[in-house]
Amino acid sequence: MSPSDEGAPPERPDYKVYRSRRGFRLNKPDLSALRDRAHRDRREPERVPQKERFKPERRRGVGWWLRRIGLVALGWLLLSVLAFAISAQIQKSKLADTGGALGGNPLLAAFPQNILILGTDVRSSEFASSEAQDDKCVDAAARGEPAPNGCEPARADTIMILRAGGGAFERLSIPRDTWAEIPGVGNAKINAAFANGGAELQVRAVEHLLGIEINHVAIVDFGGFRDFIDAIGGVKVKLPMKVCSSISGGTYNVRLTAGEHTLNGEKALALARTRQQNGFVDSDGDGAPDADQPKACQNPPPIDDLDRTRFQQLILQGVKDRLTDPWRIPRNFIFGPWIGWNAPKAFVSDMGALTLPQLAFAAVFGGSSKTTVLRPSGPGPEGSLFVPQENCARAVRRLTGNAPDEPPACSPAG
Repeated sequence: MSPSDEGAPPERPDYKVYRSRRGFRLNKPDLSALRDRAHRDRREPERVPQKERFKPERRRGVGWWLRRIGLVALGWLLLSVLAFAISAQIQKSKLADTGGALGGNPLLAAFPQNILILGTDVRSSEFASSEAQDDKCVDAAARGEPAPNGCEPARADTIMILRAGGGAFERLSIPRDTWAEIPGVGNAKINAAFANGGAELQVRAVEHLLGIEINHVAIVDFGGFRDFIDAIGGVKVKLPMKVCSSISGGTYNVRLTAGEHTLNGEKALALARTRQQNGFVDSDGDGAPDADQPKACQNPPPIDDLDRTRFQQLILQGVKDRLTDPWRIPRNFIFGPWIGWNAPKAFVSDMGALTLPQLAFAAVFGGSSKTTVLRPSGPGPEGSLFVPQENCARAVRRLTGNAPDEPPACSPAG
């Protein structure tokens, strides 16, 4: 050190000064730890945490898509169920008061119950020609009310008991000309009960005839029935005979050979109403059969109301087969909301949003049985059919698996 430097201030060290942010600090920053981390990142970049380098877009795998598809499918199924429930409740609101004649349990899925299915002979202009009636007459019959003033009394064209629930799905058709004692009216054909007291009296007449309790009632709506059949893609039936008939003055025609057929709603409705054959087709009205007459109209066998009840049961079984066929599950799922909306519209019923879905499940899971008809032993008074008491008791045992609750009145003598 030179003498000239004695007493002079030392030289300023070579370093940089950094200002820290203002604020309260408990400890001094550890700068050495930051330097070590920077050196490590430069030497081994692959060990730098993913989130500190970059965050790539996550790929959507099969599981992600399956979950989304499942949610969409569940939503579509719930929409179908909701459509069914709303439609069922609307149809329930249309039914006339049955005066306490029905005593159904809402838990149909667990307890088998008897459902009376009725179809009337009242037709709107959509389903008839010269026999069409005013809208007020059609609406009253559809609700199960007696005919209002100015209307011809409606009679029950179809009378069928469906035993459903608790694993059961059995059917019993009652010919409309069965001779019976109608409460408060007297002896007459059983379909006259509807004409005298609507659905309520028809229920009581059937209960008296067979000695059993009717729990629910469903009145067929022709337009709704047709639309429902179309919604499920038609029904498949296997006819034991050829059928050649004209319905409602030629509004609908049935030309079917014996064997298997797939029917749309219009044809199924026409077959359900067929109870007599036309020997030939005379489309030009000259009184002679057409030259190109179909095979179904070449010497068809005679049929009657008993055959019509069998046709109706074949159609009902065809509906069940359509809904339970495993090969049609994808199709039924896709059209689920339309099927759910149209199914309840086939009937005006006391079964609403709670009970009617249980009937649908009973149809799916219940067993299938052969066509059962209440068999007469011969003709009765006024062109009716006479059914003895033993036939009624036998039919009830086949329907319910038990003897009648009360001795069946069946057809009264005389």
